[in-house]
Amino acid sequence: MTSRPAWRRRRSTEPETEADATAGTGPDAAADTGPDGPADSRADSQSDPRPRAQADTEAVEAGADAGSGGETGSAPAASDGTEAASQESAGRSSAREGGLGRALGLTLASTLVWGVAHLSTGRRRPGTALVVLFVALGAGALAWYLVYRPSLIRLAVRPDLLQTAAGGMLLVGLFWLCVIIRSYQITRPAEMSVPAHAAGALSVAVLCFAVAVPVSWAAHTTYVARSTLTSIFHAGGTEGAKQINTDDPWNGQSRVNVLLLGSDSAYDREGTRTDSMTVASVDTRTGETVLLGVPRNLEHFPMPAGPARDRFPDGFTGDGPETPGLLNEVFQYAEDHPDMVPGVAKNHRGPTLLKQTIEGILHQHIDYYIMVDMFGFADIVEAMGGVKVKITEPIPYGRDGGVLQPGERVLHGKEALWYGRSRNDSDDYARMGRQKCLLRSIARQADPTTVLSRFDKLASATKRAISTDIPQELLPDLVKLSEKVKDGAQISTLAFVPPLVSTGNPDFALIRRLAAKAMNPPPAPSPSASPKTSPKASGAGSPGAGATPAGAGSPSGTASGGPSKSPEAPETPGGSSSPGAENAKPISLD
Repeated sequence: MTSRPAWRRRRSTEPETEADATAGTGPDAAADTGPDGPADSRADSQSDPRPRAQADTEAVEAGADAGSGGETGSAPAASDGTEAASQESAGRSSAREGGLGRALGLTLASTLVWGVAHLSTGRRRPGTALVVLFVALGAGALAWYLVYRPSLIRLAVRPDLLQTAAGGMLLVGLFWLCVIIRSYQITRPAEMSVPAHAAGALSVAVLCFAVAVPVSWAAHTTYVARSTLTSIFHAGGTEGAKQINTDDPWNGQSRVNVLLLGSDSAYDREGTRTDSMTVASVDTRTGETVLLGVPRNLEHFPMPAGPARDRFPDGFTGDGPETPGLLNEVFQYAEDHPDMVPGVAKNHRGPTLLKQTIEGILHQHIDYYIMVDMFGFADIVEAMGGVKVKITEPIPYGRDGGVLQPGERVLHGKEALWYGRSRNDSDDYARMGRQKCLLRSIARQADPTTVLSRFDKLASATKRAISTDIPQELLPDLVKLSEKVKDGAQISTLAFVPPLVSTGNPDFALIRRLAAKAMNPPPAPSPSASPKTSPKASGAGSPGAGATPAGAGSPSGTASGGPSKSPEAPETPGGSSSPGAENAKPISLD
């Protein structure tokens, strides 16, 4: 038997390396082969009775165990990571291999619910984040609406919130468009023909348009609303306005009095005349309201202390002999004579002096004014698409002999203007009644659908038609107060017109007593109390006569001195009034 070479004997006595154990043979052993195979294999086969295949299998398993001895913890994790990466890669490859229809379907789904396309293509993290963000925004908006729904209108008159809302809508809309575009990018097929590319791009553009139009419209409408509010209602009010205490906006007052003016600035006449003047006195606790109608043709009224009274110590007589000296002239007189209200800017002098004058007539403080220009009012009616009114008698229309015939009619801008302004075959008091009827019809027909569908035109017309000194900060509280008025509070009216009051020689003491009584009625007598007879009006009074200012309280009814065809009572030197005027029975408005 041939003996092994010395180098082979030395190697057989040395321990096997890990690689040799694993592979079952070393690099040197591969060279030591003969016709019958490796020398070690021949030698081992003589001493090892196991079959060679079994021995080789066991050697390989032992080598695998030895090679993985220090990596038992990391191997499964690496395997899981590789598997997840493989699945994500497979998902993306599958998405790319899908057709254009599948890509557009996933893009549409992501338009409706963010993140669907990302999840479908294996992009778990961004997909989950988009879904969570979408659900959070939707749930937050719904919760905000449910919580603040009762005060939604109050929030809608805050310019700061409107600006924030408009900006937020634009940001959400822009992000939404990015989601749509990216969803299509990750789902479209890797290879497409030119027509398929065009069809895909057009479909994505349609989806973007469908999202962009309503979002941009909502943002634009919100911004226009903010612009309208800031144009009409100035921060801090007008010059000289009192500061608003947000904790007590009414400064402890039981009533807030607002002078409502309808101005008539005709194209063929310079200046502005306030042909409609009404003081709306609202109880700040209950919302019950008294409307005090002051006639435009009131004469010989006292002027407020200061330069105006110095100029007209015996009552207003107008700007020269060509003017009759009526109450509707005071506004323009103040604008033409800045010295009547020193320190007040142009376009604010008229309202300031008129407020002070009516305060003196009624002996009631006027907090704010709102003036509606009649020509701007016609623009509002036109922007609404017309207003439906019931005409009871023919009304001359225009200067060309037109007539508004009786019956239910839809009046557009100029027709509505003439309906409210015409005095042909009627008088000032009939015109005042038609103006109130027109205002009620507009308020009733200005439903949310009409307002939203014509919002831009209405906002533009409103800017031109309305002016006021009500500050922005008071708007939420005024809206809250108006909700009380709307929720069933009693509204009553008292008009100082004949036969109740003679406008040519008015009894101002009577006017003040009636105003105070309407705004602070006496408590109702108990059922057991015997009825008392109220004293009749004395009919005496002078322009400077005093009266007790009205106190707190809510009106319980109306003293009605509305339009009447009755002849006026004979005038007396001290002023005239209708007998028993102070006992006029109240009539509530609908």
